[in-house]
Amino acid sequence: MKLLKGRPDNCEGRQQREIRTYDFLDNLGIEYERTDHEAAGTMDVCNEIDKILDVTICKNLFLCNKQKTKFYLLMMPGDKKFKTKELSSQINSARLSFASPEDMLKYLDIEPGSVSIMGLMNDKEHAVKLLVDEDVKKDEYIGCHPCINTSSLKIKTVDIFDKFLPAVGHEPEIVHLVGEE
Repeated sequence: MKLLKGRPDNCEGRQQREIRTYDFLDNLGIEYERTDHEAAGTMDVCNEIDKILDVTICKNLFLCNKQKTKFYLLMMPGDKKFKTKELSSQINSARLSFASPEDMLKYLDIEPGSVSIMGLMNDKEHAVKLLVDEDVKKDEYIGCHPCINTSSLKIKTVDIFDKFLPAVGHEPEIVHLVGEE
């Protein structure tokens, strides 16, 4: 693994959703660095990716209410523990659970293991509410996937909040997660 600037020189063999992510970022003039890697299925692989990017990749969780009428994308620091009760009370939505892979594909055009804020560019109907832990905004950079889990991106946090989110029409709701036992 090594850190590269911008999109791959050759996109042959890459998924369309990944290429669309690079196109979207490039059209917005957002600079990013990238590393390619095996699917990040273990914490050891995630830690190696974090080292290469020199950033902690955000934990991105795709959630829904019990009735499956409200969907949420939660961005939080990778080292925080997620507690449903803690978040539910802040957003007035009881019984939060992980949304299905089918809903993930339907709303974000992303498969399990690849959940990322970049998927919001595919949410044309604005069916997904973005929730961001306040600590995510404190770091200079955000690490995320380009809608697939075999590459990771390093993007300036200010570019995510000031360029990317306005372009996709999503206003983040800032939440406070303690994440401790």
